[in-house]
Amino acid sequence: SQSLTEEGHGYYERCRNALAELEAAEALADAARSTASGVVRLSMPAMLGRLKVGPLLLALARRHPQLSLELAFSDRRVDLAEEGLDLAIRSGDLGDSAALIARPVGTQWMVLCAAPSYLAERGHPEGIEDLQPPHEAVLYARDGEASAWRFHTGDRLAEILLPSRLRCDSAEVLLEAAIGGMGLARLPAWLAAEALAAGTLVRVFEEPRPFGFALHVIRARSRYLPLKTRVVIDWLAEHLPPLLATD
Repeated sequence: SQSLTEEGHGYYERCRNALAELEAAEALADAARSTASGVVRLSMPAMLGRLKVGPLLLALARRHPQLSLELAFSDRRVDLAEEGLDLAIRSGDLGDSAALIARPVGTQWMVLCAAPSYLAERGHPEGIEDLQPPHEAVLYARDGEASAWRFHTGDRLAEILLPSRLRCDSAEVLLEAAIGGMGLARLPAWLAAEALAAGTLVRVFEEPRPFGFALHVIRARSRYLPLKTRVVIDWLAEHLPPLLATD
């Protein structure tokens, strides 16, 4: 283990006070501005970013000519401080962190779907009790670990993990694989909506209580939130949830 000397503690406290004064000065200057300006660096899941978040932020940038955006599209977990990011959008459960602040910006409601050709060959499950071999799935996996499907059943949460010949970290590839009849797929409703409307995918069964993953925009905890960053967060919180809604 390591610990600071008495001199080190004194140095740390003086630096912390100096940084607090700097933040206060920046907040004062920022409060005098009437328009958002500067660069906001934001990371987000790739498919969600390209189809939903990206277009929203382009609309925001047109409203604020002095606002610049640097967008990174990736499904990996990022370190805000290490990668110089102001914000990140994350899906699913968040661990406790004293260094980060999270704000909800919607829910990714999940649907279980399959190609008509797959159901014709393997049979049509009527409920989660039928989700077992010979049925197979196309699964989302990160770092080699597949994510189990979650379903609300009464007052509990059931997790199901079917055999799979395809595991990947691309929602886009899973969508195409499902349309191609490779297996059952658990996809965000907004992502599957077009294929469901076209009939290339169908809902396997209705869920009385849908399951969804919460979306959050996270930022580093600090004494003051710059106007440019607050504008982006407020815009996403207002406009993103309707784009993720499902019947």
